[in-house]
Amino acid sequence: MSKYKAQPTGKERFFKDNEIIVSKTDPKGRIVYANDVFLEIAGYKEQEVLEQPHSLIRHPDMPRCVFQLLWDRIQAGDEIFAYVKNMAKNGDHYWVLAHVTPSRDSHNRIIGYHSNRRVPNREAVGKIEGLYAQLLAEEAKHQNKKEGLAAGLAALNAFIEESGQSYDELIFSLESQG
Repeated sequence: MSKYKAQPTGKERFFKDNEIIVSKTDPKGRIVYANDVFLEIAGYKEQEVLEQPHSLIRHPDMPRCVFQLLWDRIQAGDEIFAYVKNMAKNGDHYWVLAHVTPSRDSHNRIIGYHSNRRVPNREAVGKIEGLYAQLLAEEAKHQNKKEGLAAGLAALNAFIEESGQSYDELIFSLESQG
């Protein structure tokens, strides 16, 4: 049985260029706020997402190593930009360029995370889809999930190194194309 409540439909949803999907989570990634754009595109009601793990909208086409990189960066107190394919409640999907930052209290302690997602550059999505498919295939080669994740991360790091750019430079160069 799948861990996903819905099965992917293969149908893509879109939101407007001037819209921003916003969500906030606690330090463990449980949603504490979702704006109307988030709720509309994901197809959920507010009470269905509050206190749920943000992975509620994770699409099975997303390699786990991308989320590992994301979590490593934000838990270290850094921001990150990432292309993410999310899954709506009914199985439709939508692409975003996510900007995730830690939220801090007055003592500079991380008390949660804030994510703004906007419409990604379509040309970049085309390129990142190919990379993500390769990373997912690498992860799937291993029966042990931990080994698969490590292999996916190694493949992602090799891709970044081969690009001659840092991860951030790579993401920004993809976004500025087209």
